[in-house]
Amino acid sequence: MSREFTIGLTPPDWLVRNLQPQQAPLNRPAIARAAVAMSLPLALGLATGHTAYGALASMGALSGVIGDTADAYRMRILNIAIPQLFGALGVTLGAAVYGHGWLAVTALTLIALVSGMISTIGAVASVSGLLLLLNSVIGAGLPLPGAWWLAPVLMSGGGLLVLLLALLAWPLRSGVPERTAVADTYRTVADLLTTCGDDPAAGYDAARRAVTQSLNQSYDLVLARRARHHGRNPELTRLLAQLNAITPVVEAAPAVHQSGRSLPPQIRDTVRHLAHAVETGYTGPIGLDLPAPTSETTRAVDHALRHAAAVVTAPDVDPRGIDDRLGRPAALRIRAARAARNVLLSSGSWRYGLRLALCIGLAQVLVSTVPVPRSYWIALTITFVLKPDFGSVFSRALLRALGTVAGLVIAAAVLSAVPRGWWDVLVLLLLAPLIPALTPRGYGYQTMAITPVILLLSDILNHQGTALLLPRLVDSLIGCGIALVAGYLLWPESWHTRVGDRLAEAVADTAGYVESAFGAPRTPGAPGAPGAPGAPGVEADPAARARMRRRLYRDLSVIRTEFQRALTEPPPTGRLAAGWLPLVVAVERIVDATTAARVRVKHGAPPPSPAEVTQVALQLRELSQGVRESEVLVEVRADLMGPADSVLEPLRQEVAAARAIASPH
Repeated sequence: MSREFTIGLTPPDWLVRNLQPQQAPLNRPAIARAAVAMSLPLALGLATGHTAYGALASMGALSGVIGDTADAYRMRILNIAIPQLFGALGVTLGAAVYGHGWLAVTALTLIALVSGMISTIGAVASVSGLLLLLNSVIGAGLPLPGAWWLAPVLMSGGGLLVLLLALLAWPLRSGVPERTAVADTYRTVADLLTTCGDDPAAGYDAARRAVTQSLNQSYDLVLARRARHHGRNPELTRLLAQLNAITPVVEAAPAVHQSGRSLPPQIRDTVRHLAHAVETGYTGPIGLDLPAPTSETTRAVDHALRHAAAVVTAPDVDPRGIDDRLGRPAALRIRAARAARNVLLSSGSWRYGLRLALCIGLAQVLVSTVPVPRSYWIALTITFVLKPDFGSVFSRALLRALGTVAGLVIAAAVLSAVPRGWWDVLVLLLLAPLIPALTPRGYGYQTMAITPVILLLSDILNHQGTALLLPRLVDSLIGCGIALVAGYLLWPESWHTRVGDRLAEAVADTAGYVESAFGAPRTPGAPGAPGAPGAPGVEADPAARARMRRRLYRDLSVIRTEFQRALTEPPPTGRLAAGWLPLVVAVERIVDATTAARVRVKHGAPPPSPAEVTQVALQLRELSQGVRESEVLVEVRADLMGPADSVLEPLRQEVAAARAIASPH
């Protein structure tokens, strides 16, 4: 007779979430680039009799492979080239203090502080800060061959080789990634319209989140390039106009879903047809086969689709008539000055920098007082585990330890069975593609792929063979331990996080969006001034309202990601996040309901009274205040009354549901 496992033998949910691989498509071009970029330098080094130089260049290529994640070609330059400059500076500073004892400890601690602070700026700065510290640790921990300038040149050259391979198709495919992203956004909108009216709503919610993510990615790609051209590039202006044109269709979707009636399949097919036109650049006539609208919601969809078709097929677009729904980025000089000011004045930036500096300082003090062979691995482990935008420190430490163990098994087989020499090139040709293939699966899988590659290159430099394995495992465990204690447990914000703070801001912004959507007066104490959007008798500018809605959905998407990361933390943080996550869904539905009501009013429904709008906004601000002041769900009173036939009735129901979620059960 079979016996069921007892509850005590069931792994906790946070551990299962950490170990579960993420689903992601294979990036075959990146896999091919990794194989060539990491094996070619080593092959050239062997052919010229400078194997150590080839290994250094392959190490530099590893950093380029890790940063080779962007779709747009211009973003590839930023993601790979700029971090290489910081990496070259890092290895130069590290090599300058190699073997200088306490001077090396002080230098690496200060570099860790700077690295941590600049890592909080954004994605490119994060990779740059990571490479600055990583290469500093390598330079201070390894005797590098050749003159002082040779290691920075070789390592940067390896990274730039990845960039060169990534840009080979640019002359033939310029603008293709941006067009593909915009076309994919149209396809996700088609999927969203397919789910409208379905019951249950889980399919619709998932499709709406996919649309939000796709819109965010497309706007980021287009605006990142357009910031340089300042609207003069007709192709980018056209893509931005096409993104703006699909927005009314997205806004109409919540109204359709509320109606409970599915749309005819011709509407979905029309959006897919438009997606193909966007992707191919087609500007000829499109025969629209749309059914006659029969209600406010179907009129909204019909009007939005006809407008989108006109924009997609227009041969020319006037850039003066295009507004940036997320706001066009400022000039690079202005953004750099703003980022520098934020880094210097931000308490979060200083906290993270000090946390990283404390851990690196402790690691360097440890290896300076205790004889640990090749001790640089401890600091490398801490650097990877404490990355601020890579997820939970706790789960990264756990996955780093598990991934290292798995990687050491692979490395043991390679170092014991494969003779050094040209066989190393073949092994690297097989192992390097695993890095871009497994990185999207999760941090543990990335660690498992990177570990044997680094150990193979280290063995080429040090010739220690399998003697590297046990010290690397011990170093990794020590590094994870330091990161957990000095970078996690000693900082109450890590394990006692008030996960509702950012959600409270989003709820308050939702109240402002409700007022903006219907031109209602600001509630007492709310931000705003006479004459601003939302003031009595003044309707918000449609572009400003669209930007507000896009920012709300983007913020909620980021909040959802943060909550999902928090779910991988052990109690109490994971348990708190699990309790708050339904409220995130409820706020997303409130924004949907507001947009749906606005669409219905625009297409003929009677507008709500200012008193109704003010009441809903007041309830939302009370909910925001309750979320802000508590670490757990608290009881809130839902007192929403109004005409049952009002366009705001679905919105009142969603607000009441959100306040019910925030009450203890």
